[in-house]
Order: sequence, then structure tokens, then C-alpha cells
Amino acid sequence: MPTLPTIILTCATLTTALVAGLLYGYFCSVNPGLNRLSDTAYLSAMQSINRAIQNPIFFASFMGTLILLPISTWLHYSQPVSLRFYLLLGATILYVAGVFGVTVIGNIPLNEGLEAFNLQGASAEEIATQRARFEMPWNNWHTVRTIASMLALVLVIMACLNQKTE
Repeated sequence: MPTLPTIILTCATLTTALVAGLLYGYFCSVNPGLNRLSDTAYLSAMQSINRAIQNPIFFASFMGTLILLPISTWLHYSQPVSLRFYLLLGATILYVAGVFGVTVIGNIPLNEGLEAFNLQGASAEEIATQRARFEMPWNNWHTVRTIASMLALVLVIMACLNQKTE
């Protein structure tokens, strides 16, 4: 029968993989596709995507990882300290700082600024300025969190593969 630490580690692995996959997929396909749109279509699409991502399914994985990784790390702490613990600690730090932290300090403020922008009442010049103000910074922050999520996932997988000695 699986132990609580194994169950939590399995759930943390799943949520980490879901978030990494979402961010990676967005990085590889959505961002390049959006880049090809006109300024108005780009801003409209991003406003729509930013509204759509705020849903319980996304929050369950995004916030679930934020909760499950530290719990899993704590559950795998023992004396002597194991490699599995250090791998999970590294994954937790990468996720908390590089994914959650970057999202909070980088992407969310940009999303909020874009949401406040009245696309229908703006001139072509204002729309072009808004896109320039939003797109490159948002994509840069997104690249950071994509890399952090992938590295966190690699560490979690390594922790799963590491045989815990007791």
C-alpha cells in the first residue's frame, strides 16, 4: 500500500508536469501563433486568454503544485538528509520563485494592465504602443517561468527515480 509521502510525491509530480506542460505548450505554439496577429487581434486574443485561464482546473494544478511540492519535500526530510529531499527542495525553490514568483511579479501585473486597456476606444497608435509595452516583457517573464517549470519537473522526476534509503 502506498505511503502518504509516496501519494503526495505522485500528486506533486502530476501537478508539476501539468503546469510545465501548459507553459511549454504556450511557449512553443501559442506565443509564436499570437506573434503573427495584428496588434488589435493580438491584444484581443491575450485579453481573452488571460480571462479564460482563470478557472478552477488551472488553479488546481498551479496552486496545487505550490502546496504539494513543499509538503512532499517536508515529508521526505529525514536524518541523514537524502538526495531525494535535496532534489525536491530544489524543485520547490524553482517552482516557488521561478514559476509562482515570476507569475506574480511579472506576468500578472502585465495581464492586469492589459485587462484595463480599452481596446475598442483606442487608436491604432495606442494599440501598437500597448502591444509593445506588453508583448516582449510578458514573453520574457513567460520564458523564465517555462524554463523554471521544466527544471523543477526534471528534479521531481529525478526524486521519484531516486531510491529512498531508510
